[in-house]
Amino acid sequence: MTLILDSRRLLAFVTLARIGSFTLAAKELHLTQSAVSHAIKALEDELGLRLFERRGRHVALTSAGRQLLVRADRILTEMQDARADLATLSP
Repeated sequence: MTLILDSRRLLAFVTLARIGSFTLAAKELHLTQSAVSHAIKALEDELGLRLFERRGRHVALTSAGRQLLVRADRILTEMQDARADLATLSP
């Protein structure tokens, strides 16, 4: 069975990568800081890689994180485009 990445975890990852703060990413996503932290930890555990270097209250992407960010951006954009395309079909 091929495992796929969870879209909610990817969204938390991309948002955190863009903003650089768990607290501010949580605010933007309308989640608790703990929920964002758990999503990132779960993603890192699932992949077996550290995606962020923690620097106090801020984070920076690791090389693995930078590599995933390129794909995650494309995946989320494709998901948004699919939803928009399908919305044009509804009556």
